[in-house]
Formats: sequence, structure tokens, C-alpha cells
Amino acid sequence: MTTHDFGRVIPALVTPLRADGEVDAKRAASLARKLVDEGCDAVLVGGTTAESPTLSPDERVRVLASVLEAVGDRVFVWAGTGTNDTATSVALSRRARSEGAHGLMLVAPYYNKPPQSGLIRHFGTVAEAVDLPIMIYNIPGRTSVNVAPETIARLRAGWRNIQAVKEASGNLDQVSEIRRLAPDLAVYAGDDSLTLPILALGGRGVVSVAAHVAAGPIRDMVDAFARGDVQRAEAIHRALFPLFKALFVTTNPIPVKYALKLTGFDVGGYRPPLVDPSAHEMEAVAKALAEVASALGIALSGERG
Repeated sequence: MTTHDFGRVIPALVTPLRADGEVDAKRAASLARKLVDEGCDAVLVGGTTAESPTLSPDERVRVLASVLEAVGDRVFVWAGTGTNDTATSVALSRRARSEGAHGLMLVAPYYNKPPQSGLIRHFGTVAEAVDLPIMIYNIPGRTSVNVAPETIARLRAGWRNIQAVKEASGNLDQVSEIRRLAPDLAVYAGDDSLTLPILALGGRGVVSVAAHVAAGPIRDMVDAFARGDVQRAEAIHRALFPLFKALFVTTNPIPVKYALKLTGFDVGGYRPPLVDPSAHEMEAVAKALAEVASALGIALSGERG
């Protein structure tokens, strides 16, 4: 498996919920099909955008199975199987592999605040237990621990199925250091607004929130950069920037679920403790969607078929 197969525009799928609060796996499959039709060349199921800390293992596997059935023959399907417990992460990773997941994304253990040596043991243990490509997810704003570039490089050298990293530290110097220490590792932006800068540093693509409602333009931006049309890529980035920021006006995935509703693809509500957006937050998302549609001359519609 080469990094080319991993995808370049990878939506971190939200988890649709029914009115009774239960997971709607069928709706998740429809969402995955829509996003692949619009240009996404991989999908991630069970990331933090999926509200995964409040989903049971059975719920996570059920959504994964539904998405694999829907698009698994078309694109690479990543399964988010990281938790803050190593044994649970191993068990969930094994279940994902049994369901047919193509690769695993492992978030750094949250709340525990393990030292770098603990991170190496954690990720290495999962890598030894499950022979699938692994993407490490570094998001210190949620986990309270930064996976240092030196740690990433040691993991890449020690376990060859550790093949990618989703970098959401917001630190471009850190991205440069990862590229320097582990040049054969696929680096993905974990913040939509930093996709273009990370591509310029040798990044592979983006694990995206905004692709839920702007998959086509994001794919166009990535493709334009890849063919050397930097001016075109930068123009799309500028047009999308208000949306990138509005989707984080409050805790993810609150804004993007609301954005999906506005564009005609309702995915329901939120698992407590997440709540509906405020009036101010709803206004910010609606305004950004309108600005992007106007700037790009497109309609941002959600429902298909």
C-alpha cells in the first residue's frame, strides 16, 4: 500500500443521529456516498468529529461497517480507533480490521497526558497488534499532549505500518520538523485553514471538516496545487477561508452539523455534553456559507439522490 492510496481530501465524517439520539448508520453511509461523489478520495469514520468519545464500541463499528459497504470499494476508508486506553485501542482496532477497515487513525491519548515514552509505547503496541496502515492524530488542543516530531520519527522508524500523521497542532514549524525527520511519512493537515501551507511544506492532503459542505472546492484547491497552479490554489483558499473559521466558531462538530442542515443534508443533533449552536453561532455559519457560495459562484447543496 502506497501513500497515494490513502487519499488527499479525507472528510472526518460526522455521526448522524436520529431524533431519539441513536446512531443512524444508514444516514452515515449516504453521507459518505455524497462526499465521495463530490470529490473526496477517502473517508474517516470514528474520528473526534464523529463525537467518538461518546459512542460505544458497537456504535463505532456499526457505522464503520455501513460506510465500508457504501464506499469501501471506491475509496480508502480510515477507522478512528484511538482512545485514552491502550488496551481498548487495541481491541477496537482489531474489530475495525475484522470489519474490513483499510487503515486506522489513532488520536493521542487524551486527559492522561502521557510522556513521550508513553506515547511511543501506546502507538507501538497498537501497531504491533494490527497489521494495517496507521495515521497518528496529533491534536494537543483536545488531548493536552503534543506528539513531538522526534516521537513521530521514532514511531515511523520502529513500526513501518505507521505511515501517516494528521497534524492539528497549528504549528507549521512542527510540520517542517516532521518532514525533515521522517520525509517518507504522509503528513495531513488537521486544520482546514492550514491545508495550503502544509501542502507547501510537502504535506499530502487534509483530513477535513469543511469538506462536508465544500468537498468540490477543497479538492480543486488540492489538485491545483499538485499541478503547480499555486495562484489558483491560493484563490480558492482565500474564498474558503471564512468557512474554515466559521466551522470552529464553537466546538467541532457543532457548527458543521448545522452547516450540513443548512445545505440540505440533515444529520440530526448531538450527543451530550454537546449542544445545539447558539443564535450567534448559527448566524456565523450561515454567513460564511453565503460568502463562500458567492465568492466561488457555486451552490453549496447537501442532499443527493
